[in-house]
Amino acid sequence: MSRELLDLVTEQADDEIVFPTERWAATFRSHAQLILHELGEHLGYSPPPLFDRLIEDAQKIHQQRLVLQMTLATATQPRCES
Repeated sequence: MSRELLDLVTEQADDEIVFPTERWAATFRSHAQLILHELGEHLGYSPPPLFDRLIEDAQKIHQQRLVLQMTLATATQPRCES
């Protein structure tokens, strides 16, 4: 997305303007939230209301995540040889 946007910006800018890679990356990062918001509006995306998002995100960890944690814990334990 960053490169595509840089191509668009470069097309619109005067020919003598240069966009160093590191500076463009920092600029893109600092505006990423606004860029995503604008893109979402353009595509007709409407995020859920803030309170709905807070309620969902603040609930206890999904049960499947606990299973994954247990699987990882048992997979990393040393095995006993018979």
